[in-house]
Amino acid sequence: MSSGKVFLGLLAGIAAGALLGILFAPDKGSVTRKKISKKGEDFAEGVKEKFDEFLDKVSEKFEEVKEEAEDLSEKAKAKVNEAEKKAKAATL
Repeated sequence: MSSGKVFLGLLAGIAAGALLGILFAPDKGSVTRKKISKKGEDFAEGVKEKFDEFLDKVSEKFEEVKEEAEDLSEKAKAKVNEAEKKAKAATL
């Protein structure tokens, strides 16, 4: 199971637990609704932060892979040029 799925499951469990805790609290309905709204906002903010972190990590990995691919491409071109030079020298 990927760590992303585990993390999302954990967040969902925390949110469900918080929601049930608020629903069973002995407060007035208006107070409970405000608490639910606040918890929802906090949860959404937390998810957004985690998603932004995830995007940053994906972007970093993409850049790393891109740089590695460019390096390999340059090495391959150098080898091709070297092989062409050797082939020309061998035919002369």
